[in-house]
Amino acid sequence: MQAIRTWWGQRFMEALERFTDSARLVRGRSYANSDRIKSWKLKDGEISAQIRGNTNPYYGVYKEPTYQTAISLKVISNDDWELLIRQLGSRASFVSRLLLNEMPDTIETPFEALDLHLLPHSGKDFKTRCSCPDYENPCKHVAGLSYFLASQLDQDPFLLFELRGLSQQNLLKKLKQTPLGKALAEVREQEQEQAAAFTAVESYFSRPIALDHPIACDYKAFWESHKWLPEDMISPAASHFIPALLIKKGGDFPDFWKQSMTFPSAMEGVYEAIRKKSKAW
Repeated sequence: MQAIRTWWGQRFMEALERFTDSARLVRGRSYANSDRIKSWKLKDGEISAQIRGNTNPYYGVYKEPTYQTAISLKVISNDDWELLIRQLGSRASFVSRLLLNEMPDTIETPFEALDLHLLPHSGKDFKTRCSCPDYENPCKHVAGLSYFLASQLDQDPFLLFELRGLSQQNLLKKLKQTPLGKALAEVREQEQEQAAAFTAVESYFSRPIALDHPIACDYKAFWESHKWLPEDMISPAASHFIPALLIKKGGDFPDFWKQSMTFPSAMEGVYEAIRKKSKAW
């Protein structure tokens, strides 16, 4: 299982750990992997999954079972959601980030003002069920599904809203109906229209154009030409010389170099000796 990275994913697991036996949570981690969870879906505020169990001859289970496991959170009523939308829609910091599909760090503030919670607050927020024969609740399959859900929340925090009874689509729709949300949505639409107005180009670099040579090339005449190079050409030796340029790019003390003097300095002497030798030839 991947580590839970976001603060809301961690808070979700902290709430579960407060009322679940730690040994069961440890065993449940192994059930959070994709090879254990055969399929899952989120519908009507409940996440349900088919989880592959283990054979256990001691209990007479010789064929690998599949258990139906589900988790849901306490749903917030429509009236309370209307009050929450007013609270969220009255602050630009909430509206702007939510419309950009981001989770504000202080998202719990308007919920707490109404004595509500978006993230699980206690064991009473959870409702779980599993078809396995384990009499304890939550069982290891529920614990595994909880870990899996926390990893999904890492990727999509708006699942929390859906678990509380309001889908992301309805949340954004209601926020856009508030005065601040309407204004921000109009600005964003204008920016998108302006961006779409720019003509897309295939390349920002010029393309080479092939031209027909006006005169057929005589290869023999080319190589046996009577024209010689100009006598006043600058000699390569007279041009500005930078010794050991490529060696310098490797740094002063590469891993294989154990001498006190820098490696480029040593190579400069070698290059200079070769240059003088070739000039003498």
